[in-house]
Amino acid sequence: MKKKSLVTALATFTLVAATSLPALADEYGRHPFYLHALSDLRTAAWQVDHRRPEDGQVSRDEMVVLDEIHAAIGDLQHAAWLDGKPVEWREPTDAWLPREGRLHAAIDLLRKVRSDVAREEDDPRSRPFQQRGLAHVDVALNAAQHAIGDVRHHDMRRE
Repeated sequence: MKKKSLVTALATFTLVAATSLPALADEYGRHPFYLHALSDLRTAAWQVDHRRPEDGQVSRDEMVVLDEIHAAIGDLQHAAWLDGKPVEWREPTDAWLPREGRLHAAIDLLRKVRSDVAREEDDPRSRPFQQRGLAHVDVALNAAQHAIGDVRHHDMRRE
């Protein structure tokens, strides 16, 4: 008798799990690019913020990159929240990045964020936050490219 109850309970659990998981996947699966973008923005900020001593003084452009990344995070978190995404959840980053070439890595991540977020948004409440987030990403990209020029100039002066 106990064995039959256990089999029935296990079958019920399996049925509930099988019907619940697709609904959960749909909840986070629709427009998952906000969560990917937020993860990549945090990684890009880490890349810019964690300098090597030989990188010289922090440039004004690097400060702009960080400020714009943090502003983009705020706007995209709001857009994700309006989309029903779990903004407190931290998605794992796509790959570990070395500290060497950190500004180049940040630029690659910012380009990926731009591609993820520039998709069509069907929720009119999220669109203004999406657009502001994209504008911040564009400013951060431009400043990061200038910062690379600053680092190259600094390296040439050291030689």
